[in-house]
Amino acid sequence: MSILTNLKRPEGSWHRKKRVGRGQGSGLGKTAGRGGKGQKARSGNMRFEGFEGGQSPLQRRLPKFGFNPPNRTTYAVVNLGDLEHVFDAGATVDEAALKQAGLVKGRYDGVKVLAHGELAKKLTVRVNKVSAAARENIEKAGGSVEELPLVAHKPESAAKAHAGKGVKAPRQPRA
Repeated sequence: MSILTNLKRPEGSWHRKKRVGRGQGSGLGKTAGRGGKGQKARSGNMRFEGFEGGQSPLQRRLPKFGFNPPNRTTYAVVNLGDLEHVFDAGATVDEAALKQAGLVKGRYDGVKVLAHGELAKKLTVRVNKVSAAARENIEKAGGSVEELPLVAHKPESAAKAHAGKGVKAPRQPRA
């Protein structure tokens, strides 16, 4: 068995780097092995990643994919098991209470309750979305569910912001 100090690479597994452009006597002087003229003889050509000799490259032939809509709605997800551990019986669970308890962190458009875990306490849940199984579990435990509408901003501010945009004025008849 060999040890690290005796390791050698196999014979003929490497060769010296070509030193091009070092005079006529070297055998690779003048054009430095690139031949005379032509695209491949020029500097700074065809060295970029993905170049396929002028053929349309793979990264342009494949379709683009993935899309993140700029106005998407993101929900903070809370599980029934979390509600069971954090809240006492008879408590009202809303977004403010969830933030105070540390179950919702960061910025979200709304809160959704999912049925992961079991709930045995009577709770009043006031959130934007509730899964069917979670609703059933909460009501089975004697609690109630109130789904709040998702409002991003006040309706009057939306009316002001979008007033007249995209609405064409009626055509005036020619005299």
